[in-house]
Order: sequence, then C-alpha cells, then structure tokens
Amino acid sequence: MRLIKQNIERNGSGSVTLYPEEPEDMWHCYNLIRPHDLLKASAIRRVTTTATTGTTSSSRVHMTLQIRVKSLDFDPQSSQLHVSGQIVAENPYTKIGQYHTLDLELQRNFTLIKEVEASGEAGGWDSVAIEMLKEAVDAGGDRRAEAVAVVMQEGLAHICFIGQYQTVLKQKVELSIPRKRQGGTDHDKTLTKFYQNTLEALLRLLEVNATSTQPSSASSTNGTPSKPILLASPGFTAAGFQKHIQSAANTSSPALKSLLQNVVVVHSSSGHMHSLAEVLQSPSVQTLLSNTKYAKETTLMDRFYSELRKETDKATYGPREVESAVDQGAVGRGGGVLIISNRLFRAQDVAERQRWVSLVDRVRDVEGGEVRVLSSDHESGKRLDGLGGVAALLTFPIIEEDEDEDEDEEDGGTAVEGDQ
Repeated sequence: MRLIKQNIERNGSGSVTLYPEEPEDMWHCYNLIRPHDLLKASAIRRVTTTATTGTTSSSRVHMTLQIRVKSLDFDPQSSQLHVSGQIVAENPYTKIGQYHTLDLELQRNFTLIKEVEASGEAGGWDSVAIEMLKEAVDAGGDRRAEAVAVVMQEGLAHICFIGQYQTVLKQKVELSIPRKRQGGTDHDKTLTKFYQNTLEALLRLLEVNATSTQPSSASSTNGTPSKPILLASPGFTAAGFQKHIQSAANTSSPALKSLLQNVVVVHSSSGHMHSLAEVLQSPSVQTLLSNTKYAKETTLMDRFYSELRKETDKATYGPREVESAVDQGAVGRGGGVLIISNRLFRAQDVAERQRWVSLVDRVRDVEGGEVRVLSSDHESGKRLDGLGGVAALLTFPIIEEDEDEDEDEEDGGTAVEGDQ
C-alpha cells in the first residue's frame, strides 16, 4: 500500500490518503477502517432524472462520496472490501443521510478520516491504528506472498498464498480420477491431466510466462527474492507432481527449471485445507520459513504453549488473567511479552477497543514489555483466538485470584441474607 498523503494532528484526529496495490492491502484496509470513521472514495451511483416532458431516464454517474462508516464486509478470498454508511457531504446527485456502500478497489485512492470526539464515539488515530498504518504502507514495495503451498491428494489440490498477515486459498483444482486397475491406463492418464491442470493454475497465479527465461516466481517484477513452493500430500502425490513439473521443464518449458529450484516436498495427512496447519508446523518447513513473519508468530505461540505445559506459572491467557498479570507488573522488562490478536482491535464497541489499546500502551510504554500483535488470519492467530485473543509470557510467576473463594463468599453472603 502506498501512502499518498498524511495529515494527523497531535490529538489523534486527521486523515490519510492511501493507494492499495496488492490484494493483501485490502486486509490492511479492513483493519484500519472502523465504524464512525469518515471514508472518502470514488463511486458509481445510478441516478434517475426527469425531463420537462415527464419522461424519466437513468444513468450511472461517477462521483466522489464521503460516508460515515457503519459496517464493513470483507471477503478474504477475493480481497474485496465493501464499506457501508451514511453520506455526510451533499452533491448534485445525493443528499446527506442517504445510505451507500463504497467498494474499495486496487489502484484507486481513498481517504480515511478519524476524529476525536468528546462524546467518545470515535477514538481517532490511537497508537494501535498508527502502528497498523505503518505496517500497511509498503514503502519498499517488497511486501509479497512469503510462500506458496499446494496441499493435494489424488484428484484434489488447494493452492494457497501465505502472506505476512493472512493465508489465502487462491484456487481449488478437482478432477475425478478412476481407480487404478491392472493393465488399465485410465488412472495414469487422468492423474497426468490432474497434474497438468494444477500446474497451469499454479503458473497462472504466479504470473509466470511459460515462454520467458525468467519466471516471476524466481524474481518478481520489483526484484524481490524467490519464494518457496511447498508441495504437500499423503503418499506420493506431491512427489509425483514434482516429477510432472520436471518432465514439463525438460520437454516443453525450460523456464520451469527456475520454478523447480524453489519446490519443497513435505508430508501431509490429507489434501484438504485443514492440513495446511500441519504442513507449516513441520520442522523442515519452519526452518525454510524461519525469517518470515508467519514463522516468528508460530515460534512465539509454540514457546507460550511450552511454558503452559511446564506449569511454571510464567504463562497466562484470557482477558481477565492477562490484565491481572499486567497489574502485578509481570508483563514488563526482562522478558514479558503481551500476545494479542488484531481481531480485538476490530471491536465495534469503542470502549472495548480502547480497553485493548490502553493495555498495549501500558505494557509497551510504562512496563517496558514487548507487544506482539498476531494476525487472526494466520494459524498462530487462530490458536490465540482460541485462548480468548490475548495471552502473555511473564517475567515471574503471578498470584492468580481464586475464583472458587469468590464464589464461596458470594454463596455465603446469600445464605446469611436468607437467614435474616
């Protein structure tokens, strides 16, 4: 994402104009835009006009609209973001208060305005929003998919792009393959066709020109380094697909040899999407992706679970428990880490969002601890969401409040009240 213009005041109010370039940029937009924000973008609206003769006609008019955001609808598979709200600036074709949905598109500017209001309905550009903006802006133009995974079995393949912040299923390839019979050739022919269909889909997604000598998978247009291509399957399906690519490289497309240099074959229990988590947690893949954001997040969650299993009382999770640990000063200098899901910052309740922003600010700026915000669209973030969306690694064991004692006290108080 390209930052076109920025004007943020010290009190947190202000605007930014952004230019989305990559599909993943829409994911960043989804996290940046919140209800009550003002959004200005180009739109196409159908307008009906009435002539003096009484006849009516309708036409589609291009215009720039500014709306007060009410809701967002994000489709991660197609990277489409629809933002609905009420129009706040009148023009010849619209009136203030009318509802409209803006469809944000790639290669088209939009302006996001955040306000600080005394009523508390809008929180402006707080510290988390500023950090999200920094992550969204791809100043070097080098934010691309960190790896590609093809999770497959005979007749089924899922081609996924693993980005810095989300894993997206780009295409599903299916073909019914007959059973292998002695002396029969239908199975082998159909399997070869399946491999070819999967390869064509993969090349199309990687934007590889099969006739060129330097496919974009090996070196993208902006000079970014090649990315690993993980082929995973039960049995020998993935290895067979690798041999098919090798055969195609030797006979019809020498450019595929560069692609083969990035291919790694690993085992999975099935060719379905849920097996991707298993693939990415394998030691060989983690070593291969050790420098990626995904791998670092996975390592952090593995470290957290390790502490939890050891029962050292130096790991805790859940909103109430983590806030208590911060209150006791256990998430600070010397190794304290607050691990929080970015899902919590998408809360429509402003007070709920401010709760987590304040916790982040306290740990980072007051306690001196580390804050790691995990993407809820990666496997590590989903694991964290299963723990309530927030966890912490502690510098020392903490004393947790005994809920049973609290309940006993409440029960006792009720009994006394009943005796009276």
